[in-house]
Amino acid sequence: MKQIRHLLFLLTFLLIGTGAFAQRATDAGFRTLAHFKSDGTIQDASYRPLAHIKSDGKVQNASFKIIAYLKDDGTVQDGSFRTLGHIKRDGTVQDDGYKVIGHVRKDGLVQDASFRTIGHADGVPIRWAAYYFFFLP
Repeated sequence: MKQIRHLLFLLTFLLIGTGAFAQRATDAGFRTLAHFKSDGTIQDASYRPLAHIKSDGKVQNASFKIIAYLKDDGTVQDGSFRTLGHIKRDGTVQDDGYKVIGHVRKDGLVQDASFRTIGHADGVPIRWAAYYFFFLP
């Protein structure tokens, strides 16, 4: 489940894209969790490949197996098309039952449902930050 959550977050980051060459996501203590390249490649903190995001919303792991999908409406699904959650345009993140599980502010601050800071998405679009909610334990 931890790997799925990591990859789902990465998926949401890359599908939205900023056009910049690379972005990064950090935890609340500013430790780098992942790097996101404009070609859809997701790397861990040590620059090892984790996943790749295709333009059609498919997320592949480092072995090119499809592990997740991000739908245009913000729905996040695993590789078996089971809905994991939803990312709203305003940065609200919901689980599969539409319960709010977190928030991503426009300034990149990632918060849990109680608005406590759990991470940062430096130069990363709001929907990409779903990583914190779907891929981290």
